[in-house]
Amino acid sequence: MRHSRILQRALVAGACLVALAACGQAAPAAPSASSADQTTGMPGMTGAPPASTGDTAPVATDEVSIKDFAFAPGTVTVKVGTTVTWKNSDQDPHTVTSMGSGGPLKSPTMQTNDTYKYTFTTPGKFDYLCTIHPFMTASVVVTP
Repeated sequence: MRHSRILQRALVAGACLVALAACGQAAPAAPSASSADQTTGMPGMTGAPPASTGDTAPVATDEVSIKDFAFAPGTVTVKVGTTVTWKNSDQDPHTVTSMGSGGPLKSPTMQTNDTYKYTFTTPGKFDYLCTIHPFMTASVVVTP
């Protein structure tokens, strides 16, 4: 009797381990033409989030475009006293908000073609995101 209980528990534990292992090894399904039109679970977003280009080299400009659920360029370098302008060229609303607490960037929700401007008065690196789509991140590097 005792051996059958031990065997039964071992079989149940083994089945659980097999089920858990199978979850982590499922091959992703190839995207179909119709799957790109389905929502991804992010509010206000259709399709998959854009793939990162990996291009984080700072760009000297004072304009940032918000398009295809990304800030472009991803890193901007400006001098102290420069006003940076963000323009929402997406059909969905976005924000420009400093990461962490106390940062200077706090745009209202920007609709299509809205702009937000901020003048940087101190040097440093200012990381920001869209609070509606938090996977959208970028930085402004301010030099003396």
